[in-house]
Amino acid sequence: MSTSSDPPDPRLLLLGLHIRRLREERGLSLEELAELSGLSFRGLVYVEHGRRNAGVLTLLQIAEGLQVAPSRLVTPFDGPAGADTSDAPRR
Repeated sequence: MSTSSDPPDPRLLLLGLHIRRLREERGLSLEELAELSGLSFRGLVYVEHGRRNAGVLTLLQIAEGLQVAPSRLVTPFDGPAGADTSDAPRR
C-alpha cells in the first residue's frame, strides 16, 4: 500500500514535469490551466508532481487546456530513455 510519503513513480514524475513544462511555455498558471481544462487546481498539482496516475480522459482534458495534440503529452516516452521495455524479450 502506498502512502503520501512514498516517492512518486518515475514515469508519473516524467509525465508531470513534461506537462508543467508545456504549461509554463504557454505562460499559464496552474489556476489558468485548471479553468481551461475543466480540472481542479489540486488535481493538476498532483499530476504535475507525479502523485496521481492521470487517466485518459484527464490527459485529454489537459491537452485541450494546453491546446496541444494529446500525443504531445507522452512524447517523453517515445525515445529509448523513456521507452517501456518490460515486455521486451530477454537475452
